[in-house]
Amino acid sequence: MLNHEAIRRAYSNAVTIDDGTGAFDADGNQIQLDQSLVDAAAAVIAAEQAATAYQRQRQPEYPSLAELADALYWASTGDTTKLDAYYAACGAVKAKYPKPEVTQCP
Repeated sequence: MLNHEAIRRAYSNAVTIDDGTGAFDADGNQIQLDQSLVDAAAAVIAAEQAATAYQRQRQPEYPSLAELADALYWASTGDTTKLDAYYAACGAVKAKYPKPEVTQCP
């Protein structure tokens, strides 16, 4: 089975990809795939996915926007209890799924 996403990353001219017949450009010409290029593209995709995994893990656990709207309304009346709770809930999610540190190139 072909890795369609990696092929598209490695070959920007790939328009059609079929597991049985291969990859083709817009003119219907078959693209000769170099597995090392596809593997390198797959590695880049995997690294990108790993670097942003924390975002996908956080998303379902954040409080809803409806809760934020309610908290903002009550804060506008002077009662910040719900807003404080909302921020605390967001902080707990961020602590549970921390953003990975980015290493800088020298």
